Amino acid sequence: METVMITGGTGLVGTALTRLLLERGYKVIILTRKPQKGTNTAVSYAAWDVDNQTIDVNALQEADYIVHLAGANVAEKRWTAARKQQILESRTKSSELIVKSLQTHPNKIRKVISASATGYYGETKERAFIETDPPATDFLGSTTLAWEQSIAPVAALDKKLVIFRTGIALSREGGALKEFYKPLKFGFATVLGSGDQYISWIHIQDLVRLYFNAIVNDHLEGTYNAVAPHPVRHKELVLAMAHAAKGNSFITSYVPAFALKLALGEMSIEVLKSVNASSRKIQNTGFQFSYPTIGEAMAQLFK
Repeated sequence: METVMITGGTGLVGTALTRLLLERGYKVIILTRKPQKGTNTAVSYAAWDVDNQTIDVNALQEADYIVHLAGANVAEKRWTAARKQQILESRTKSSELIVKSLQTHPNKIRKVISASATGYYGETKERAFIETDPPATDFLGSTTLAWEQSIAPVAALDKKLVIFRTGIALSREGGALKEFYKPLKFGFATVLGSGDQYISWIHIQDLVRLYFNAIVNDHLEGTYNAVAPHPVRHKELVLAMAHAAKGNSFITSYVPAFALKLALGEMSIEVLKSVNASSRKIQNTGFQFSYPTIGEAMAQLFK
């Protein structure tokens, strides 16, 4: 029985991935600041402290793979200077701890699979972004670049490294979709800004299947966009959600860009940014999406 160690394992993606790994017969170790005893013997919890750069070495030595998902939620709070520092360091310092631990302690880790984000890219102009495009120079672009650079030394340790630049993960259990759905409870399909901005999205089940594929496919290595093949405009996403959830029983409303800027400050840039990222590279490895279109994704999520 192989063992997968997950950082950020109690978050949206980590929880879904743990469920899939257990179904496939893997053991899971979740790294957390406050380990607890679980009821499932196939899941254990081990301590790490990113601030103090400590990790449970015994747990590290049990693992065959590391899935690195840890990082402060970008959309949770207003982007003050302190919050921006927290967003950056929660990613880079956790990666540095993984690298340092693998350098320092004997281990049998074969592959590290790290989250990243399509925030790496700037504003879409004429074509979809591919993995070799340069990073944006804004806060999220520079943060995501630093995040990827901080985990990159793994590749020099005779370990394979996979990085997934993830779009908006669609799930009823959390993330952006849960926020988009809130006004719909009151009958409003709320479009942010003009609604013309591209959204690169992925169904949560496809995302965790990608991570699982990275574990079982020895040939998978390098950086991939973890996005569905058919990005949509923000308005299309909101209306697809509304139709799947409410049929035709809703009213479309708009929140103008200036109001978002007043409410969210600098974080409004992320909400209004148009990012169209290509999934071609991961599809060329043979991976097939279960939910390639927004209609299929929303129909499953709201069935």
